[in-house]
Amino acid sequence: MDKDIKLIDYLRQRHSTPVAQYGEPGPSQAELDEILRFSSRVPDHGKIAPWRFIVYRGDSRVRLGDEFLRLALEATPDMTETAKDAERARFTRAPLVVAVVSTASPHAKVPEWEQVLSAGALCLNMLMACEAHGYVANWRTEWIAYDARAKAALGIADQEKVAGFIHIGSSDFNTPDRPRPDLADIVTWVE
Repeated sequence: MDKDIKLIDYLRQRHSTPVAQYGEPGPSQAELDEILRFSSRVPDHGKIAPWRFIVYRGDSRVRLGDEFLRLALEATPDMTETAKDAERARFTRAPLVVAVVSTASPHAKVPEWEQVLSAGALCLNMLMACEAHGYVANWRTEWIAYDARAKAALGIADQEKVAGFIHIGSSDFNTPDRPRPDLADIVTWVE
């Protein structure tokens, strides 16, 4: 990715590069610290930070892949070798994965819905922060975001929800754009 891309250009062409096309390098520790700092600069009614990050890198991703496979085999014991490989590789497709965990809960002044939206805004900010640092990023959830056993293995409490797993790396893959909605189909004008 070109570090000199302007925000307007990024917004005009924003798309998700398939995670299967990711490789090294990933961000350095200093770059990742900046990415996380920039990502957290989102609307946050009440300044309560209703979210947190978990960074998975190194061998932890391999161990989690083994656990995802074990859990998947409990539900589907006759998985193909290709499906087994996909479970093992779930977190090793990119150099690192960041979980954005929504900690939204009842609050006297801040509706829970606004807290959830803040976590979603954080995910999008992270995609932009990665782009600004010259990396590609993909916002995913997959079954592991909704399975209580997988969440426990990931260090996510029962009452917390996964806003997204942000896969971060490098790629020179030329991702084709997908069809986008026509404004006439999604905008209502009130004058």
